[in-house]
Amino acid sequence: MHAVVATAAGGPEVLELRDLPDPVPAPDEVLVAVRAAGVNFIDTYRRSGLYPVPYPHVVGSEGAGEVVALGSDVAAAGEVAVGGRVAWAASDGSYATLQRVRAADLLPVPDGVDDRVAAALPLQGMTAHYLVRSTVPLEPGDEVLVHAAAGGVGLLLVQLAAAAGARVLATVGSVEKEALARAAGAHEVVRYRELDDHTTELPALVRDLTDGRGVRAVYDSVGRDTFDASLASLRPRGVLVLFGASSGPVPPVDPQRLNRAGSVFLTRPSLGAYTADRAELLGRAEELFALVAAGRLDVRIGATFPLAEAADAHRALEGRATTGKVLLLP
Repeated sequence: MHAVVATAAGGPEVLELRDLPDPVPAPDEVLVAVRAAGVNFIDTYRRSGLYPVPYPHVVGSEGAGEVVALGSDVAAAGEVAVGGRVAWAASDGSYATLQRVRAADLLPVPDGVDDRVAAALPLQGMTAHYLVRSTVPLEPGDEVLVHAAAGGVGLLLVQLAAAAGARVLATVGSVEKEALARAAGAHEVVRYRELDDHTTELPALVRDLTDGRGVRAVYDSVGRDTFDASLASLRPRGVLVLFGASSGPVPPVDPQRLNRAGSVFLTRPSLGAYTADRAELLGRAEELFALVAAGRLDVRIGATFPLAEAADAHRALEGRATTGKVLLLP
């Protein structure tokens, strides 16, 4: 098979396309011919060494494709068949033409959802889903701030929050991204690059837009560059949901800052904690796939790259030059 390997911790230049032996599924796994692989910030964190992993290793954790072989236990159970269309959110080694996936991690892909959308939705879609449904369950009239609103998670998060009846304030980096955020349902959009000092100016704008209240929740995937502004944008007892660090990790936080900000809450959630069992995993995925099939959730695929150009895909993602989802196509 062909696979993209990170040879050491470093920049995109450490990614190499290599020929590797075809994998053989373990008893509880299936072998999938990958049709599309999702490119996510967590892939760049692992490649760079921010999240330590053994090197060399095959990059990627998300994708979709067709089942081509079954492990012995999977075959005996009869719940998955060769030829079935499946997706997954967390199976290491997805930048490849073949991928072993645990049967417990498989997401059946329904008719009406194509392979590219199926690969684009699991990680970012289920992240947006748990943020809106579980981390801070939104209700009609809630006011929230979404950073990076034209990104892969951002566009889905804006749509789900608006559908829940929330008033969505969004930050983006360009006029093009503002249009995408508004089309997804954002009520107010701030182009942060036009602010001289977003750490002070953004919270002031948020309070102007909320009649001085601040927002119930801030969904922050940016991290270091936006953390202070996010904290200052909350209403008393609001929630800062820090679910990513595209600008770098946030330094240690003195808990007294949460007190001074109005007895606010800070959480650092992850998808694994919100898909703790098979029922929860399938429940989130099935709702998202149903929304897509019904035309009620738009999954924007902003860029596709051949597998051999994975390094360019990482450069585009880290350079914030993308909107929506980035995919690799084997």
